[in-house]
Formats: sequence, C-alpha cells, structure tokens
Amino acid sequence: MTEEKKQITRAEVEKNPAQTWDLTKIFKSDQKWEEAFSKTDQQTSAVSSLADKVNDGKGLLNAIKSILSLLRSVEKIYSYASLKADQDTSNNHYAAYRARVASLAAKTNSAISFLTPVIISFSDEQLENFYKQEPQLEQYRHLIESIAKKREHTLSTEEEKLLASAGDVFSASSDTFSILNDSDLKFGTVTDPDGNKVQLTQGLYSLMMESSDRRARKEAFQTVYKAYGQFKNTFATTLYGQVKADNFDASAHKFKSARQAATFRNDIPETVFENLVDTTNNNLGLLHRYVSLRKKILGLDEIHSYDLYTPITGEVDFPVDYQSAQAIVLEALKPLGDDYLQGMQDEFDQRWIDIPENSGKRSGAYSDGSYDTYPYILLNWQDTLDNIFTLIHESGHSQHSRLTRKNQPYQYGDYPIFLAEIASTTNEMLLTDYLLKTQTDPRVKAYVLNHFLDGFKGTVFRQTQFAEFEDWIHKQVQAGQALTADSLSKFYGDLNKKFYGPDLKFDPEISLEWARIPHFYYDYYVYQYATGESAAITLSDGIIKDPKKNVPLYLDYLSSGSSDYPLNVIKKAGVDMEKPDYLNNAFSVFKDRLDQFEALLS
Repeated sequence: MTEEKKQITRAEVEKNPAQTWDLTKIFKSDQKWEEAFSKTDQQTSAVSSLADKVNDGKGLLNAIKSILSLLRSVEKIYSYASLKADQDTSNNHYAAYRARVASLAAKTNSAISFLTPVIISFSDEQLENFYKQEPQLEQYRHLIESIAKKREHTLSTEEEKLLASAGDVFSASSDTFSILNDSDLKFGTVTDPDGNKVQLTQGLYSLMMESSDRRARKEAFQTVYKAYGQFKNTFATTLYGQVKADNFDASAHKFKSARQAATFRNDIPETVFENLVDTTNNNLGLLHRYVSLRKKILGLDEIHSYDLYTPITGEVDFPVDYQSAQAIVLEALKPLGDDYLQGMQDEFDQRWIDIPENSGKRSGAYSDGSYDTYPYILLNWQDTLDNIFTLIHESGHSQHSRLTRKNQPYQYGDYPIFLAEIASTTNEMLLTDYLLKTQTDPRVKAYVLNHFLDGFKGTVFRQTQFAEFEDWIHKQVQAGQALTADSLSKFYGDLNKKFYGPDLKFDPEISLEWARIPHFYYDYYVYQYATGESAAITLSDGIIKDPKKNVPLYLDYLSSGSSDYPLNVIKKAGVDMEKPDYLNNAFSVFKDRLDQFEALLS
C-alpha cells in the first residue's frame, strides 16, 4: 500500500516566514490597506474634476502630477491584494480584495481617461508653448509625446471615459478563466514515479513532464487533458469572449486589427511580429531535427507530446536545494558586476520571494510589484535544475525593475513587456554559459545543453506557435467566425503537427492545449517571449566576450525603463530588432548547440 501525499496548506508554509515574501513592507496590516483603499477611492473624484482645467502649461502639469499620484497609489494597493490572493487562491477574503481593487482600477481609469483626449487636442506648437510656460513639464516630455502620437486612435473624452469605465467588464472572461484554471479545476490523483498516489497540480504536472518515468508522464498528460476536455466548451467560451473584447477595443480605437492595436501600444511595428513568424517557419526544420534526435536518444518507437520535456540524457546527479540554487545564481551573474549582485543579495535577504508550493497557490512563477514595493517573486519551488533557471529568470525581471525604479522617476519607472523578457532571458543565457564552463561531468553538460535546446524550443518555437494561434483566433473573430471548442482544437492540432514535424506521434489530447494557456488572454503578449530570447542570446554573447564594453551598455538598458521608445532602448544595448538578423543569429546558436549536443552524446 502507498500513502497519498497531500500538499501543505498556506498556514503551514507561514510557520516558516523565511520561506515567504514579506508583504508587510507594502502594508503592515489589512487595516492599513483598507485605509489606503478608502483614501485613494476618494482621490479619484478630485482627479476627475481636473478635466476642464487643462488650458495651459500649468493646468497640464497639475493634471499629470495628480494622475500619476493616483496611479501610484492604486498600483501599490493592487500589488498587496494581488499577491495576497495569489499565495492562496482559495482564500475568499483576498479574492474579494482583488475584486475590489479591480473595480477601483476601472474607476481610476475612468477618472483619468480625459488626459489623452486633452493632450491630443493640442497641436505640437501649443504643447511647445506649454513647455516654455512651465519648465517642469520637460520631465514629462517623453510621456506627453508618446500620448500625442495617439491622436488618430483616440476618441472623445466622453467616449474614452465610457470605455475605461467598462474595464472590469472587458476583463470578465480572463477573470473567469483564472478562477477556473487556478482554483476550481481539479485534476484528481496520479501515481508519481516513486509509486505514491499524489494530487496532481499545475506545478506537479510540469515536474512530471520532466520525469524519466514515461508511464508517469503519460498518466499525468492524459489526466490533465481529461479535466480540460470536460470543460472545453467553457474554456472556448471564455477565450471567445476575451478575443471579442480585444477586437472591439481595437475597432473602437480605429485600428485595423487587434494585432495592430497591441503592437502600437508598445510602439512596436507589426513587422517585428511578422519577421518572427516568418523566420521561425523558415527554421522549423531545426525543430523537426531536434524532435527526431529525442526519439532516437530516448530509444522510442514513437515519440509523443509527453516525451518532449523529459531530459534526453535522463536524470542526472545534481543535488540542488533552494540554498544551493542561490549560490549558483550569484556565481553565474558575476559578469554583471557588484551593483547587480548586491541587488540579488537583497532579493534573497529581504524576503522578496515566496518559495514553496502550497495548496491553492497560483501556478507557475512571476515577478510583480509596483514602484513603491519590492519587485516580488512568486515561485512553486521544486529541487530541480530547471527551477534554478526559473529563479534566475524571474530575478532578471526583478533586478530590471529595481534598476529602473532606482534610476527613473515614477513616470518612467516601468518598462514595456517587449523589453522585459530580454532581461530575464539574458540571465538564463549567463547561467547556461556558467554551467557549461564549470561542470566537468559530461552527463551534466549534456543535461545543460539539452536544457538550452528545450528552452529555445519552448520560448522561441513554442511561443511563436502560440503567436500564430493567437493571430488566427483574432482574425477568425474579426471575420465573423465563432470560436468553438472543435474549431479551436482542429486548428491548434494542425498547427502542432506543422511545428513538431512528422516524427511526433499525434496525441489527440494536445489539441486541447489552447484551453490551459493563460497568455492567450493577454492580447498579443506571447510573441515577445520569442523576440526577447532571441535578443538575449545576442546580448549575453556580448557580455561574455567583452564585459568591459557591453556590461555598461546592458545595465544602461536595464536602468532606462520607459524613458525612451523600446526599440531605441534595446538598440542602444546593441540589438536592432527591426531587422531579422538577431533572429537568424538565435537560430544559428540553436543549431550550433544542437551540433555540440549530438557530438557530446556520441
């Protein structure tokens, strides 16, 4: 008889505070949060009344300062509520907090919605006069210019206010998906590789997909998709609702498509998206070759979707508890210099990180926070080499946030998603290089190479696959086609066959993968993972080969926030993302390491 293992509860985790993030640094108590919420709620009315007072430089300066002060308060309130809710999604008290702050955010967006229409109502000449009237406006020039360029895509003040007030309506599908996916959906139990009956969770599913026990992988794969299959029509409805909201918002703002609207918001030309899809499709032969290699080395008659994540070399003797992982991360990031390393030490010592998995905790990992909080990290830690990569990846986000907030005022104290993934993935590339240089065991080196190849597969090939799917669903809805579970599964299944090639035995379950991907609710988000990894390969290569020259440029990029347009920021660091060269370079590196991997194994 085997004993069923149960997840620990949040209350049990909190008996060891060192394992949890310290959210008292945001608000000391729920009561303090309530007080801040009430004060900020009242502040929205005062800001809304400024709409008719922006007639000159002084009025514009006052409006901008008041709006930024309000947003700063809302973001801090949101961070506390969101982080508290994510540490245990079954806690209704903090779920209610998040719902309340979502309504406050919608109210805030409505109150501040006048700013963009007001700014675009002024000509460039009038705005220049405002800078002369109020020299303090100069510190907001880039902010004002980035708004002014939206003239042709901005509605009247009343229309923008109406749309902004419906923010929580437009997010209803995403909110429903999150609750269903993270809290209400139950997968049942499976038998782990040790023969124990365990409750299958999102975090454990990812771990079991990496297991060398094929029976366990297959059981977990089939168990997960059986659960999604039972609710496929519900998931199709939530996704359809989200896409309709994306398309409606784009159409209302006079964009040709949701894709154009999404890339415009980040000041990215659509050619960046198109270059990614085209270049990746031109290199699918490399992915087919990798799948074929997996099949050969694993000694399989047939390779299935549940065989794509287990290390080709099997499990290696690489003991890595959380404390050991911290030491490895610090060594790997030494090329970035003392200030960066001190930021990493603060991250570990000051409790920015919520480490263990517990029942109800949001799945996966992320870095989050606001200008006035730590850049917190949520983990669901498992003692694996992959989790070191997760830690260093999320730390890349958090250190990017730390350096930006340290060097930029609030108005430029954040950065677009397009730049975010570059910082996190550069950290991963530095870790890969460190491990390949320091590990002498050929099995470990092979494991690390396989991790790089697997990571590239997941971040460049897979995210581009997701981007193609996301583009298709938005175009389908724009053309008047409904999204059903059957139509979504048919297209996704065919797309999966194209990407992974003829050697992959098609599993019908994989056609349902679209149902479990939260990023499809983020409106053209995923392609930036792929562009980010490709750019990071170029940047990390420069840091390793010539740190004296390239580290200052890289740290300047991390410190720039949104003080310039994203393509300009990353171009200064050495990557021109309007051209496909960096993508071709990334695929070249993938090919070289695939060659190395084959040679090492032989």
